[in-house]
Amino acid sequence: MKLLSNPKELENLFTPMKEIVEGINEKVLKDLPIHTKMQLKTLRSGHYKSFIRQLKIYRELFELKEALKGKSKFKNYVYRKLLIKLPLKRNYIVFESFKLGKHYADSPRNIYEYIQENKLNYKCIWVFEDKNRKIPGNAKIVKRFSWSYYYYFATSKYWVSNMRQPLFLLKRDETVFLETWHGTPLKKLVFDMKEVHSANPKYKQNFYYQSRAWDYLLSPNAYSSEIFRRAFKFDKTLLEYGYPRNDILYAPDKEERARKIKQALGIPLDKKVILYAPTWRDDQYYKPGKYKFDLCLDLDLMKEKLSDEYIVLLRLHYFIADHIDVSKYDGFAFNLSKYDDIADLYLISDILITDYSSVFFDFANLKRPILFYTYDLEKYRDTLKGFYLDIEKEAPGPLLMTSEEVVNAILHIDEIKEEFSEIYDEFYRRFCSWHDGKATEKVFKKVFLDVNP
Repeated sequence: MKLLSNPKELENLFTPMKEIVEGINEKVLKDLPIHTKMQLKTLRSGHYKSFIRQLKIYRELFELKEALKGKSKFKNYVYRKLLIKLPLKRNYIVFESFKLGKHYADSPRNIYEYIQENKLNYKCIWVFEDKNRKIPGNAKIVKRFSWSYYYYFATSKYWVSNMRQPLFLLKRDETVFLETWHGTPLKKLVFDMKEVHSANPKYKQNFYYQSRAWDYLLSPNAYSSEIFRRAFKFDKTLLEYGYPRNDILYAPDKEERARKIKQALGIPLDKKVILYAPTWRDDQYYKPGKYKFDLCLDLDLMKEKLSDEYIVLLRLHYFIADHIDVSKYDGFAFNLSKYDDIADLYLISDILITDYSSVFFDFANLKRPILFYTYDLEKYRDTLKGFYLDIEKEAPGPLLMTSEEVVNAILHIDEIKEEFSEIYDEFYRRFCSWHDGKATEKVFKKVFLDVNP
């Protein structure tokens, strides 16, 4: 079947195959399937065009037979064979954010809301896990992997996503794919990784195939641009405007926004906020796609020492959002892992605690203290991922190995700020200086008003 994709090679092989078939004893052929006997007979006759037609018919029948083995396979088949041949809807945009359609968040959200606020003539479609999801504006909500999902991906002029698309989603040439991505890389990415410890052994192969569909890729800083080009093998258009998702961090009314967010979440206005946002560990999983995480931060100790002045927000990676129970810390610890947009949580937080997550690159736009709880630094740096930065020298905050060290740093946070002020200023210049609160507008005008990928 693969030979059909290379007509020249098939044509060169036709004569040698004909000669082989001519030498086969008739008794050998009698028990073969009827379609195979027909193909061999055509080969013997030397009718090349008839042979190709038979191969194509057999391939189509084989693909249809495979498609009928399951609902998902049949939808994928209809998508490839029919839906992507329907007329293209030139003002339709499909949006999706984070794994499995669970969040209305990140840069896709900012671009969508820019369209809504400016009342622009686009039909917006949002993909969610829950078809009853409610979001602002007049977007069409479709359930992930429903027939509507396939239809809108097949017929929409624009795709906007911050993650890799499913492998089966073929992109027609006329479609424009804006890949917003989702962070500045600390950890080694894709083709910069020597070894892959992910649950998916085809990670690099799949990533390469998926990223060929991207027409535009956002970059938050020059450092990321260099890495994305190399690690993603990306040779199309990089948009170097900063991330739209960080525009809120430069909003002139950000203090008032923060107050309203706290009120909506039931967070006391008289308490300072600590945001704990670690990454997940690639090697901690139950099975492919099902990750686990052990919360090594001692919340009992933190509550004992800090609860008079602080509350703690937990924001775990979406792979592991369901695995932590904080019910016994009622009023002190809040699990907001499923809260849509982490930028809102940055805005209301006075201190960030993280490890190797890219969140600290974004939080640094606020110029607020960052603590690094890196209890497994050696393993993560040297075995699982590897880092682009020398985090021990360049991190804009202290590396802490125990919960006791974390608590002590919070109790002396003003001294920490002073100690790391010069490193923080240099870090901001290097990683945050492209951000000015106008990234969304710049990206929209480039992709949707000046399209020529």
